[in-house]
Amino acid sequence: MTTRAETQPGQPPIVVDGLTMAYGERVIQHDLSFTVREGDIFIVMGGSGCGKSTLLRHLIGLKPPAAGRVLYRGQDFWAAGRRERDRILRRCGVLYQSGGLWSSMTLAENVALPLEEYADLAVGEVRDIVAAKLALVGLAGFGDYYPAEISGGMQRRAGLARAMALDPDVLFFDEPSAGLDPVSARRLDDLILELRDSLGATVVVVTHDLASIFAIGTNSVFLDAASHRPIAWGPPRELREHAPDATVREFLTRGGRDEADSLGRAAAKGRTSP
Repeated sequence: MTTRAETQPGQPPIVVDGLTMAYGERVIQHDLSFTVREGDIFIVMGGSGCGKSTLLRHLIGLKPPAAGRVLYRGQDFWAAGRRERDRILRRCGVLYQSGGLWSSMTLAENVALPLEEYADLAVGEVRDIVAAKLALVGLAGFGDYYPAEISGGMQRRAGLARAMALDPDVLFFDEPSAGLDPVSARRLDDLILELRDSLGATVVVVTHDLASIFAIGTNSVFLDAASHRPIAWGPPRELREHAPDATVREFLTRGGRDEADSLGRAAAKGRTSP
């Protein structure tokens, strides 16, 4: 179990070292350290107001920390120049909670945006990559649809296709199952697992959804709103049984251990394409 950021041979995808997150004088979290290893599906969890989404903003370049470091493969992101930060972020993909699609553009046009912005490709090459990414998330044939013409679950998958457009090393998900029905949420979990296994991507997921946490999480950090600090690190199932802090055990067994187990099993069953 990792409780402090580490520097390792081979440089892990992400190391957070002594991070303090604050809005002015209001500290959200302090002394936050963890390592995201190659191939992890790393869960950032905790109750409402603990700073999960704020941490994501620090990780994806939207908000600088009050103190501490975010290292991408050994490089201090916030100490780097703007051009180098942009280069790092091009190796990352983000799926926002709403999907983050432009409503005035078709799904194909949405997925093409990062390719047109950052890649020097011919029109035909862009078209082929867009078709491949949409097919990868189960949306082959939907390229001409607008976001309003498809379901919420399909919008999330289209957002994921756009996040993967530049073949990122790391994928970030912000509450991916929020607002989805249980079937759509399970399908999205299945897709996250498939992409990790087939593409070798490292995944960071901000969520409080137990089904997703137990179905896909390989490692995690628990942020505590009361103490403004992380209070547990490790695989979610291990934390459910052995976390030293009762707050973590209660969070991971809310609704009862049997219900949590059944949620995890249901989400892990039948790895079928969405």
